[in-house]
Amino acid sequence: MSPTTSAQRLENKWNASSTNGMSEPELLLYRSNLLGADKRITNYGGGNTSAKVAQKDLLTGDTVEILWVKGSGGDLGSIKMDGFSSLYMEKLNALRGLYRGLEFEDEMVGYLPHCTFNLNPRAASIDTPLHAYVPRKHVDHMHPDAIIAIAAAKDSKSLTQQIFGDSIGWLPWKKPGFELGLWLSDFCEKNPDAKGVVLESHGLFTWDDDAKTCYELTLEVIQTAIDWFAEQTTSQDTFGGQIHTSLPEKDRRAIAAEFMPAIRGMVSEHHHMVGHFTDSDTVLEFVNARDMQRLAALGTSCPDHFLRTKICPLVVDFDPAKPNVEATLAGLKAAVAEYRIGYQAYYDRCKKPDSPAIRDQNAVVYLVPGVGMITFAKDKATARISGEFYVNAINVMRGADGVSQYQGLPEQEAFDIEYWLLEEAKLQRMPAPKSMAGRVALITGGAGGIGSATAERYLKEGACVILADIDDASLIKTVDNLTDRYSADVVRYLNMDVTDEAAVQAAYKNASVEFGGVDILVSNAGIASSAPVEETSLAMWNNNMEILSTGYFLVSREAFKVMKVQDMGGALVFVASKNGLAASPNAAAYCTAKASEIHLARCLALEGAPHGIRVNVVNPDAVLRGSKIWEGDWLDQRAGTYGTDKDGLEEMYRDRSLLKRSVLPEDIAEAAYFLASELSSKSTGNIINVDSGNVQAFTR
Repeated sequence: MSPTTSAQRLENKWNASSTNGMSEPELLLYRSNLLGADKRITNYGGGNTSAKVAQKDLLTGDTVEILWVKGSGGDLGSIKMDGFSSLYMEKLNALRGLYRGLEFEDEMVGYLPHCTFNLNPRAASIDTPLHAYVPRKHVDHMHPDAIIAIAAAKDSKSLTQQIFGDSIGWLPWKKPGFELGLWLSDFCEKNPDAKGVVLESHGLFTWDDDAKTCYELTLEVIQTAIDWFAEQTTSQDTFGGQIHTSLPEKDRRAIAAEFMPAIRGMVSEHHHMVGHFTDSDTVLEFVNARDMQRLAALGTSCPDHFLRTKICPLVVDFDPAKPNVEATLAGLKAAVAEYRIGYQAYYDRCKKPDSPAIRDQNAVVYLVPGVGMITFAKDKATARISGEFYVNAINVMRGADGVSQYQGLPEQEAFDIEYWLLEEAKLQRMPAPKSMAGRVALITGGAGGIGSATAERYLKEGACVILADIDDASLIKTVDNLTDRYSADVVRYLNMDVTDEAAVQAAYKNASVEFGGVDILVSNAGIASSAPVEETSLAMWNNNMEILSTGYFLVSREAFKVMKVQDMGGALVFVASKNGLAASPNAAAYCTAKASEIHLARCLALEGAPHGIRVNVVNPDAVLRGSKIWEGDWLDQRAGTYGTDKDGLEEMYRDRSLLKRSVLPEDIAEAAYFLASELSSKSTGNIINVDSGNVQAFTR
């Protein structure tokens, strides 16, 4: 069910024993985390909370009133104490006398730092006056779908009165800021018994002088709206009824895997974009509906929704009853170009003399009938969150259109939010993107020492990674470790045998659905065997060739297919071996297969160059630590070949090198980073030996 009509009631999770002894700011944090944990109450990053607290001034010793309010940025569900701003109420009230009117509203933000209490470094948000000027100690501002559905309805004011009576008021649309804070103050003065207010096309404010009561009131108001929508919309054909039928899940993902690399290439002209695919019941109900086109064209209503999903989505021309992927792909380029033209026209119509320069003109949201929703952004988390916000918008459209008529923000108001100078200043303060931001890397042998070290090196630079291996236990352990430190958004894994053609093809389809495509292949799957030639069985020979030669061919071939569709270039990094250049005793099968890898890389470098696809090789030697190939017979065999034991083998390898240093997985990862990054953008067909110096492996 939709969050506007959810059968599961909002749960009061306030625990008196947990809050016993908490200070007022700590109660604010507790309340905020409870509210933010349920996305039916507020969306990710949306809404804010506050408490007015009596505290001692550090300089005068006087007891003063301090506003604690969620600061700029952050999410209520995960906010900590340092996420709140603290400001003197006396100084905030004094700002009223400095206000020069609506034309000068934005300058008031510059005064907020002068109101800071206790040198709190957390920047105050634009919503600070909205909380400050409500004459209650505790204030909640939430963005629940059920309330925004009321706020976005054509007759929003009368619906608010019908549902809540006089207990909850209504105010017309006004961009967040100082003026809206004054509106709220005026409303409270004129309606002293009101418990809250619905802001048109925005959200909900509720208040009380007790923290627990304020929390319970917020839940009660939202639940009332949910219950009302459930009663009103039970027998309706949602969104005008269904005119398309969803394809089976397997087919939906297969089609998304075809569309996403193509779209990604079209929208990544200025920076690499990362994709996200959603085919939830909510999304499918909407994309299959008769009214989808009409509602999608209206755009979203709430500023939070709009900032993350743009003026409107792009509806992909696809008929699930007669699926023609090739025809749709052929028409996508024109559709994307048409969207850009439309966005430019929107910018030209609405821009003002001081408007920031036009930003990315591509759509964020792509709706595909029978298939689902695709979103693209500069990083995976933003792509996912953008999709979540459009699901919020779908829920709002369902509710508003089901009881009235849904209306999006007026175009000029939407533009003024998107190109708000304060929003632009926030964007300008964001840190520069990392060197691999927006890149997607598939790493075979991902659970081993070199594979996991390379994944970590790429993650540190902002990449998304897919780890492929056949050792499930090691793979899951590696992924858990990386996910804990870099987030679940940017790490995926799969069991893939590089010698299984179908498994390799499926892996790239999966990568395309999860992230939109692939930019980097690190071919690192490994095996090792040691035996004199007369004792080398055909099975041993074939096993080396299948994994180290055929396997590298298969993963490279599929990488080329995706990279050519994207038309964004790409990088292949082969993890070969010193033994691909320098012969080694009792290892004919291994050395020959590694030599095959190196020559395959040279051939692919020739083929890839016209498409901007670079292919290079890292040649490690004797990377014992963390390497799975040194855990089995290979270790015993190589120790026997050189007349030493296991403990002495690493020392032997170190001492025979020119630099007398051990080679670690992180050393190979550093070379793999260099060869995949822009640092080596003018290099292809090259070999980097990371072997601590071995004269036999010199390439020149």
